[in-house]
Amino acid sequence: MDSKPVDSKDFRAWGKQMVDYIADYLDNIEHRTPLSQVTPGYLEKLIPSEAPQQPDKWQDVFSDIERVIMPGVTHWHNPHFHAYFPTGNSYPAILADMLSDAIGCIGFNWSASPACTELEIVMMDWLAKMLKLPKHFIVSEGGAGGGVIQGTASEATLVALLSARTKQIKMIKSGNIDVDDCTVMSKLVAYTSDQAHSSVERAGLIGCVKMRSVPSDDKFSLRGDALREAITKDRAMGFTPFFVTATLGTTPSCAFDNLKEISEVCKEEDVWLHVDAAYAGSAFICPEFRYLLDGIQDVQSFNFNPHKWLRVNFDCSALWIKNRTDIIDAFNVDPLYLKHENQDKVTDFRHWQIPLGRRFRSLKLWFVFRLFGVQQLQENIRKQVQLAHEFEELVRKDPRFQIVTEVIMGLVCFRLKGSNEINEKLLKNTNDDARIHITPSKLRDTYILRFAVTADSTRSEHVEYAWDVIQSLATQVQMENGSVENCDNPIN
Repeated sequence: MDSKPVDSKDFRAWGKQMVDYIADYLDNIEHRTPLSQVTPGYLEKLIPSEAPQQPDKWQDVFSDIERVIMPGVTHWHNPHFHAYFPTGNSYPAILADMLSDAIGCIGFNWSASPACTELEIVMMDWLAKMLKLPKHFIVSEGGAGGGVIQGTASEATLVALLSARTKQIKMIKSGNIDVDDCTVMSKLVAYTSDQAHSSVERAGLIGCVKMRSVPSDDKFSLRGDALREAITKDRAMGFTPFFVTATLGTTPSCAFDNLKEISEVCKEEDVWLHVDAAYAGSAFICPEFRYLLDGIQDVQSFNFNPHKWLRVNFDCSALWIKNRTDIIDAFNVDPLYLKHENQDKVTDFRHWQIPLGRRFRSLKLWFVFRLFGVQQLQENIRKQVQLAHEFEELVRKDPRFQIVTEVIMGLVCFRLKGSNEINEKLLKNTNDDARIHITPSKLRDTYILRFAVTADSTRSEHVEYAWDVIQSLATQVQMENGSVENCDNPIN
């Protein structure tokens, strides 16, 4: 029997029910267990093995959200979730995504949906001005570069590396037309810190270039002298240094590479410098954190994720290029079916990214910037940094624990004094207990615990609650271990 197609009347009714569900979910998320407790393969047991031949009822689908989906959800916006780094969320961004999904454009070029391209250009300029980036990144200031929204920081790093690789190959071949691309690429070398995200190493793998891991200093920061030494050694062996990734806010400990020193070395060596500020970049809208951007004027590309800490839902990763021709030259493929009569007058973002299609992601920035305003976004970041310092002070008051690295943003790295094993046990017991969720890291050979302020709803009482949980579980671990270890563990 034929069924009536879903129409606007259904959408209005179901949409209102879903909006209420989302609001109730976020209002009451604190009462859910932050880390999912299911075991692998749980979901396939709860749903049929094949799609239905006839439509299910909406109410059945709706009820299955709690029965099937929510048991397997880790609730990143729960104020008891303190793992990884934040992932952005807000009602304005959700509304913008609804509109984007309704419009449903695939904005590969200007004519495919002019508003999709033009709003992105303006929003990336707004964001660059909020961060006080150099004018060469800002289209409305006459800059030779500009900004583009990528999906993730991983994509942004790869796009920057491929752009730098293409530029270097063309430069070398301009002086030696007989050399082939493969020969040139076999000599190319990129550099990053030993604390950089794994996505930087992956970019080297995909780009088919050597990636050198340069040792960081005692604060886990990449310094200019170490980079210069690595580059000098490679040049002496006949290699061609061409690309450096500096990280502002590393994943293991939120350390900051010395951008000023690194930028000076890259300028001297004529090497492309890319900055990965995936998490910490949002904080640069606050004047008190902009000192960490010293050296940005000599950077060829800069990236951070508004979808981490700027109230914008995933995915929205902001990338700026100093000279737009560098990125266009690397990705420009121009078949007849994608040409349009205005292409010489406008930006076509298909030349600025790896995929062809792209969603209307700039709507999220537009809604968030307008409905929060810069001041509220700044206040939210400052609040979370303050909460991290509150947790830091609680840790310092307990002589059994040590703070491992300087707390600059919303991440606190700490550990129970003693062996790696006792800290591994404390982490396991904490996550098994399930009242809060935290994650570990390793600095050199030392196992540490990471406490991140991630949810916008986190307050001081949540920080105090988390510390109470950790303290009580630490006491249990020490009792099970049969001793109390009170020796600081140096990390070197």
